[in-house]
Amino acid sequence: MKIAVIGLGVLGAATARSLALAGAEVTAFERTGPLAGTSSTSFAWVNSHNKNPRPYHDLNVAGMAEHSALAADPGRCAPWLTLGGNLEWAGDPDGTERLAASVRELEARDYPVEWIGPSRARELVPDLRVPDGVLDIAHYPTEGHLIPALLVARLWGEAREHGASLRCPAEVVSVSETADGVRIVLADGETASADAVVFAAGRWTEGLTETTGHRVAMADPDVAGSATVGLLGYTTPVPTRLDAVLTTPSLNVRPDGGGRLVVQGLDLDADADPANPPAVDGFHAQELCRRLDGLLAGTSGAALESIRVGQRSMPGDGLTVAGFLGDSGRIYVLATHSGVTLGPLLGRLAAGELLRGETASELVSFRPGRLVGRESLPPLEKARFAGQQ
Repeated sequence: MKIAVIGLGVLGAATARSLALAGAEVTAFERTGPLAGTSSTSFAWVNSHNKNPRPYHDLNVAGMAEHSALAADPGRCAPWLTLGGNLEWAGDPDGTERLAASVRELEARDYPVEWIGPSRARELVPDLRVPDGVLDIAHYPTEGHLIPALLVARLWGEAREHGASLRCPAEVVSVSETADGVRIVLADGETASADAVVFAAGRWTEGLTETTGHRVAMADPDVAGSATVGLLGYTTPVPTRLDAVLTTPSLNVRPDGGGRLVVQGLDLDADADPANPPAVDGFHAQELCRRLDGLLAGTSGAALESIRVGQRSMPGDGLTVAGFLGDSGRIYVLATHSGVTLGPLLGRLAAGELLRGETASELVSFRPGRLVGRESLPPLEKARFAGQQ
């Protein structure tokens, strides 16, 4: 089959790889450049943490396992994945109760989690500064983080080795079905054809699916202070020891390679505005660095190389979308806020459904039909506490 993949972030690269490995003739269309969308502004935390309802949790657990399976052949490229665990604690009585309930729920699901104290936490993260009064810390040993650029390099590199090609810059403006496939129209007026198409277009999903006659409702990615936007700071190299993810009341932190860190203060997301990103040396940047110094030794004097407004790809109900639009089996859509965790898994499952007519049981709860044509969906709740994204 000749299949077009629209978008070359994590989801698009994963899908292109799985399709090409299965023998499809794959062409990826990317409007700006690989990783130019949501994948470049992701906290990139691999987890199934506060992922409800249960089928969504199970899907993310399977996504974590898929990463481990993919990483079992480390010789393919520089490692993109570090499963250094995650440490989380609460900062007030309400947070303590909420965290305890979350841990109980995960224990009931046989998800690896344990309570540890500050001394054990400092063994895991030697430069960690645990606030006075924090005695109970949740440790999630199988969680981790990844470097999106290295993951896409691995996925797209293997797709390319198996014949996949890239058209970039190539902005797709519409897709329609024909008698024997699909017709793709580009912004410059050029057209292309394929047997089937996969939308992996992130926050552009709603507009593109509307051109097919099957609009998938997505949360607006441009609303300042909403659940779809957030601030991420990227530090200069700092001499601190960290290979885990930290999700704390004041700051979420993960490594980003080369001694750099990614930092996120969820309460600061109220000021996130895609139309007005904050200055790299302004209040928000200074506040993130101040909080970092209070959390990790070795970060005094840290500065931000960049501060970005991430625009999340969120289906209208906050859950993953994966499946065919309409009944022809020619148009497939993938959209999720958990693209980093789910990318390799969704790519493999989508390829099976497209090429072999398989029905992936993991995706039954996430078909796009539930959101096609929907209007006036309630606003999504913003992430407000450690452990949320």
